[in-house]
This record gives sequence, structure tokens and C-alpha cells, in this order.
Amino acid sequence: MRMRQSMAQLERSFEQQAAEEKARRRELRREAVERTRQRRRARIEQNQKARFFLLLFMILATVVIVTVAMFETLAWLMG
Repeated sequence: MRMRQSMAQLERSFEQQAAEEKARRRELRREAVERTRQRRRARIEQNQKARFFLLLFMILATVVIVTVAMFETLAWLMG
């Protein structure tokens, strides 16, 4: 009788540990997915900043080139 009780107790203990381990693995997987999302978000944000500054530089360069060309053309027409 005592052996059966201890065996049932061992089985319950094993099942409980298995359930805890399963929950732990699920939590670790969820945390890993969240870290991946955060890294991806940071990388996208960094790329967006670089593209924005490149766009800003290109617009400024276009403004300078057009202004210089306009004044050169005006000086050529007046001169």
C-alpha cells in the first residue's frame, strides 16, 4: 500500500515538473520572439533615420545646384 502511494506521489511530482518545464519553455520562447521583434524594430528605425538624412541631403544638394545653375544662366543672359 505504501509503495503504491509513493509511486502515485512520484508520478504526480513528475507531471507537475513536466508542466512547469513546459510553461518555462513557452515563456522563454515568448521572450526570444519579443527580443527578435525589438531588434527588428530598432534596425528598421535606424534604416529610416539614414534614409531620411539621405533624402534631406539630396534635397539640399538639388536646391544648391538649381540655384547656382539659375544664377549662372542669368549672368550669362545678362552678360
